[in-house]
Amino acid sequence: MRFLCFLFFLFPLYLLAQDGSTYQIRTIAFYNLENLFDTKNDTLIFDDDRTPTGKDNWTEERYQQKIEQMSKVISEIGSIDNDTAPDIVGVCEVENLNVLQDLIQHKNLSIYNYGIVHYDSPDERGIDVALLYKKSAFVPVNFNSHRLLLFNLDGKRDYTRDQLIVEGLLDNEKVLFIVNHWPSRSGGEARSRPYRLEAAKLNKRIIDSVRRQDLNAKIISMGDFNDDPIDPSFKKILKVQKNFKSLDSVGLYGPMEKLFKKGRGSLAYRDRWNLFDQLYMTSSFINKEKDSYSYWKVGIFSPNYLMDPKGKYEGYPFRTYAGGSYIGGYSDHFPVFLHLIKKVNKSD
Repeated sequence: MRFLCFLFFLFPLYLLAQDGSTYQIRTIAFYNLENLFDTKNDTLIFDDDRTPTGKDNWTEERYQQKIEQMSKVISEIGSIDNDTAPDIVGVCEVENLNVLQDLIQHKNLSIYNYGIVHYDSPDERGIDVALLYKKSAFVPVNFNSHRLLLFNLDGKRDYTRDQLIVEGLLDNEKVLFIVNHWPSRSGGEARSRPYRLEAAKLNKRIIDSVRRQDLNAKIISMGDFNDDPIDPSFKKILKVQKNFKSLDSVGLYGPMEKLFKKGRGSLAYRDRWNLFDQLYMTSSFINKEKDSYSYWKVGIFSPNYLMDPKGKYEGYPFRTYAGGSYIGGYSDHFPVFLHLIKKVNKSD
């Protein structure tokens, strides 16, 4: 599909195609907010560092700056093609519902009237996933949190983040979103890989469960997977395909693999880019039906202000802390996004 020009409106935005057809755009985004903690000490989780008297000296001033920065970024994700904030935003590394409420009530986001779907997860650090949605675009009708049961070599439970699934109506069309934050690579990629394979298996079970009820269900899974698109979790367990032409009716399409193979990434470590932050979808989004949303394009949101401006990490994501010191950046991850489009009648 080739598009020549855009018609910009705030709610919603429409796209004018080469053949004169008009398409409505909806933007789906994901952002790792890098430890968005409040300043209160919660005795049930390990948040002591992120308190005013903790190691990070996490003051109210720093917290409010973080809220302002995160809200600014979210308001601009995907805005080159869609001159408004994203309609759906999956987030991770948030401490609780209160920080999410502070986030969406900030002046940068309050005009968009976001709702929140959130569960407290059993993660030892207390970090959760959540879904933010514009109430004007999406109406949740069902949501659930799926627990990932992991055990270490000693047989003890290793507590981690849940996988959140939200079913709802995107402009009266049923769409499901899964928000993930898979186990980290702490201890090394190979040693921690089995945990991410288990996370992939859980993700597959969730998708398969939905498809047993509706084979053509439209599902977008997003998150910080701590794996690249070419890793076994995606290729062997989920079998995510990089080319939509090779998809069958139950296949999963991962458009971000092409970006990764071009050297693009959402975070950097030891002079290497990784694309841990991804979105992939069921094959039912690869269509051109008039009254249905289909996939258009995907991207990594990385404006200059989100990059470290100097030093050995120049060009990397500009993070809040580096080397144990507060540097006042944004996050150690870039946000990612995709656009959905739907053909609309000229009379609409």
